[in-house]
Amino acid sequence: MGFWDNIKNGMVEQLPENWLPLDSIDTLQKMKEQSFERPVVVFKHSTSCGVSSMAKHQLEVDWDIATEEAFFYYLDLWTYRNISNAVAEEFKVVHQSPQIIILKDGEVVFTTSHHAIHLAGLKNALAQI
Repeated sequence: MGFWDNIKNGMVEQLPENWLPLDSIDTLQKMKEQSFERPVVVFKHSTSCGVSSMAKHQLEVDWDIATEEAFFYYLDLWTYRNISNAVAEEFKVVHQSPQIIILKDGEVVFTTSHHAIHLAGLKNALAQI
């Protein structure tokens, strides 16, 4: 059972409402196209990693980034490892977990991982784009 199935079954805390699931290869092309409209943020999360859980919490606790600022995608690495591999290949980024990747105009413009993930840093990165 995947992360989004767990949410539907009430087993996991729900993510901020504007986070979209990255759960298919087809979504990669959609994200690339969306990045010409506004930035696309991908949060890659390992559900079995304490550092990743801490990073996720750092983002969620005071989440106040409006939907109009960027598209936000959440990737459960355990359930969708093949998609994580496709992200690394398509966008030429080294796989990290946890990891944030920001796309603009079809290209990676920012990436960070592990303890460097926090809401203020994400907001700052988006403001620089």
